[in-house]
Amino acid sequence: MARIKLHNVSLTYDAPLHEPVHKLFATRKESIQEDLPVETKAGITALDHVNLTVPHGQIFVVVGPSGCGKSTLLRVIAGIEKNYTGTISYDGEDMQSVPPGDRYIGMVFQNYALYPNFTGEGNLSFFFRMHKIGNEETRERIRYTSELMGIGFKELLPRQPGTLSGGEKQRVAIARAIVRAPRLFLFDEPLSNLDAKLRAQTRSEIKRLLHRFAITSLYVTHDQVEAIALADQIVIMHEGKIEQVGTYQNLMEHPVNLFVAGFLGLPPMSLFTGGLISGNKLVLDDYLIPLPKLIASLVQDGQAVTLGLRPEAVSVSADLTSTSGIQLRGEVEAFESDYVHHLQIVHLCTGSWRYAGLCPLALKLRVGQLVKAHIDSDHLYFFETKSGLRL
Repeated sequence: MARIKLHNVSLTYDAPLHEPVHKLFATRKESIQEDLPVETKAGITALDHVNLTVPHGQIFVVVGPSGCGKSTLLRVIAGIEKNYTGTISYDGEDMQSVPPGDRYIGMVFQNYALYPNFTGEGNLSFFFRMHKIGNEETRERIRYTSELMGIGFKELLPRQPGTLSGGEKQRVAIARAIVRAPRLFLFDEPLSNLDAKLRAQTRSEIKRLLHRFAITSLYVTHDQVEAIALADQIVIMHEGKIEQVGTYQNLMEHPVNLFVAGFLGLPPMSLFTGGLISGNKLVLDDYLIPLPKLIASLVQDGQAVTLGLRPEAVSVSADLTSTSGIQLRGEVEAFESDYVHHLQIVHLCTGSWRYAGLCPLALKLRVGQLVKAHIDSDHLYFFETKSGLRL
């Protein structure tokens, strides 16, 4: 295992300004087609001054929208992308000049990347053959890894990838990475091709193996359930930057900006824009939201402020007569049953605002029904609209 540190790492790609232009020159006898030069421009920033430290044996899960730089981050750490600026070090050693094959990295991809002409055992032993490691040590490492992978794995070793299911292929791919005793594990959405049951089983297997070996790991996923289940720390990326790093609970309770607040959560925080400060209140259309003393001391009259609400702070009731506390009238757009917590997640609409709240399973709802949303004033979030930063 290793301690991985990235300091001011940036990577920018040149990109075509437009597609090749085909200019048609016509004469009476023939048409001549000429390809004009393709103009290029710099400016697609895949990584933007990324700073990150992954301690020994920790699992960091990287989440963010498509195109935010998650997979590029893995490729840079692995040494596949070399044209970056900044510093990447393993245990204090700068990796700029170290080839990917000499970094002792275990990589697991979405598409398995198994050698199709080799059996499962052949895939596991390929690394040892390339490094001219003896057959006896190779067999012992494969045997040990096979036992760690659990029941039924030995039966996969004599089979070729074409005869394996998606879950079986991924088990072989994970074992191939483990068998070489890597310093660092890199996972690039390894479970996205699996069905729900296999995804849950394989996720549990990955967590068991990583904690058993205490291997430093970076794991990229779109699935927040995976992130919550696997991560020691969650890394949230957006437009090539790391917005925030922390445990799931810390990120949920203390988002640093509007992006983190509106991205993380199932469902995420609802955000009410268009509010202006007047005195010690936030004016949102016809609603006046009292400001906590600390927030009131940080803002000025006329300042644009965005209100954030977690679903847990919104209690939905069919009683329209209650008038105490902060309340919104909303129309039910949809609702989902959460049988684990004996709750319903209710999606509401109030004017142009859309937000979510909770109510007991026993409450009978229908789409289009008018309900009252009671707001817990102790769980409000306030953000400066212009900068997006939390107040």
